[in-house]
Amino acid sequence: MKPRLLALAAVALMSTAAWAGPQDPSPFDGTKYAPQKALYDFNFAKPLEGKAAFGYVKNHLRAIKEYGDPAKSHIVIVAHGNELHAFSRLNRAAYPDMYEELKALKDAGVTIRVCSNAARSRGYKPDEFYDVITVVPAAVIDLAKWQNEGYSYMYAEMFPRLTREELVKQTVELQ
Repeated sequence: MKPRLLALAAVALMSTAAWAGPQDPSPFDGTKYAPQKALYDFNFAKPLEGKAAFGYVKNHLRAIKEYGDPAKSHIVIVAHGNELHAFSRLNRAAYPDMYEELKALKDAGVTIRVCSNAARSRGYKPDEFYDVITVVPAAVIDLAKWQNEGYSYMYAEMFPRLTREELVKQTVELQ
């Protein structure tokens, strides 16, 4: 009996696929997600790219709140690029709102860590970062630690955003 039901289900699935076409809308899957354990690797060329990458983390937090389990989820940032300049309290005059951004993430439950090797190579001592940041011996060992604990590795690549409107202007076939 089971093989017959499976065959009928397969036929039903294939027949609905035959009705779908390129003009049909995509479905939305609003399934609730299990708790998230995410590890963001920050290694940016420019100091303010770290702040821009907070957008990825904030989007992740919003998605967890709406579709996941915020009470059992956790996000970690390990920073080891030139964003460290903006994360240092010595540079508050150049990046005046960075502390508030970092504190808001920390208050949302995000753990923020900075590589002491990367800090030293850029001229900083471990105690020269904001109090919401923990300085760790090395990014490489810290990234591996979190991955060994089951955290998903996330790399927030920075590139200019292209809107549909801009795409239409650039693409003759869409005009």
